[in-house]
This record gives sequence, structure tokens and C-alpha cells, in this order.
Amino acid sequence: MKETHIVIPEQKLSNLPAQLSRATPIIGGLLVLVVLGWLVRSTFWTAPQPTATTLVAEQDQSRVIQPYREEHMTTYQKPSEQELRQQLTPEQYEVTQEEGTELPFRNEYWNNHAAGIYVDVVSGEPLFSSLDKYDSGTGWPSFTQPLVPENIATATDQSLFMERTEVRSAHAESHLGHVFEDGPAPIGMRYCMNSAALRFVPVDQLEAEGYGAYLHLFQQSGTNTP
Repeated sequence: MKETHIVIPEQKLSNLPAQLSRATPIIGGLLVLVVLGWLVRSTFWTAPQPTATTLVAEQDQSRVIQPYREEHMTTYQKPSEQELRQQLTPEQYEVTQEEGTELPFRNEYWNNHAAGIYVDVVSGEPLFSSLDKYDSGTGWPSFTQPLVPENIATATDQSLFMERTEVRSAHAESHLGHVFEDGPAPIGMRYCMNSAALRFVPVDQLEAEGYGAYLHLFQQSGTNTP
């Protein structure tokens, strides 16, 4: 077989360093753009967060609540700014409207063991039940699941140099707290809430305050009800 030899003219070889020198800034610029693109993506892009629907997909089926019929439907709305200032305490306003966090072990409901439901202090929409409340050891009221999943909304919170899942009320958009995937079995969720964002309605006042649709849950659990 005849061998083939490629001959590169000496003039082209002598020009090679100059050509490489001209190409270096272009290659360097491309590398800089790649690095900048990666940094921007790392800083501003976050993986899609679970929605309220997916977070409660594993909800304890013994506590799945569908109390609403058409006659039970209530429209929960956020009051005006002026009304909020008048109705809420400074701490309630800071927590619900400015995403504040109350002190652990020094809040109203962290150690509350009474039977009843917890509603949004702003709108009154039902959020959690004492049937799903447990002692998480954190100093804040904690629940394994929401009472009405449709009244819960979630969002990504990247404050405090970490990424968490914020929990808000769906209608009034009140900041409630955060949800974590370290709760007890079988659901494995911990809804860590601020007492200042909640109002507790005892089981013997549910009917009078318009939450009678939830009485049967406590009757089923053996709780003394009116």
C-alpha cells in the first residue's frame, strides 16, 4: 500500500503562533460566558417545588376531609390594609403580612392540647385540626397535614441562606410558617406554624362560629362534642 504524506507549508507553520494568539481571546470569552451562565443558573434557578396538592398526596386516608357541600361553602377574603391594621396585633401583622417568625415556646398554641380547629387569623379559613397536631419539640404548633388542603398554598422561600417551603393561606395569602418532610409516619410531613397566624376554635364552639361541618371528625375520633 502506498503511503500518503501530508506536507504543511513552512509559511503556515510559522504563522501558527500568531493565529493561536488571535484565537485565544475568543476561546477565553466563550469560557467566561459558559461559567457566567452556570453561575446565573445556580443562583436564580430552583427545582420546581411541591404544590399544596402534591404535599398532601400522602394524606392519612382516615383523616381525608370532604365536609363541604354547596350549603357549607364560604368565601374567605383578605380585609383591606386599614382593617388589617385595626384587627391584628402588631405581632400578628408582622407574622402574617411581613413573613415574621414568633419566638418558639413563647407563643399561644405550641402546647395547646384542646380539641378544635385552627383557622387563619386574617380570613377565618379553616387550616388545621387538633386531631393532626403533635409535639414536634420545636416550640411551634405542628401538624401532620392540613384540615382543608385547598386552603393551603406553598411557595419557595430562599431567605436565611437556605431553601424552604413556605406555607400560606390560599385565600388571604397570610404567611403561616413552613412545611418540612421530617414529620411522623405515615405521612412524614411537619407543618410548622406560627401561633400568631392562627385562631383556635374549640370543638364546643364550632357550630356557633360556622364550622359545624367539622364536628363529625371529632365525633368519629371519640372526642366529647356538644
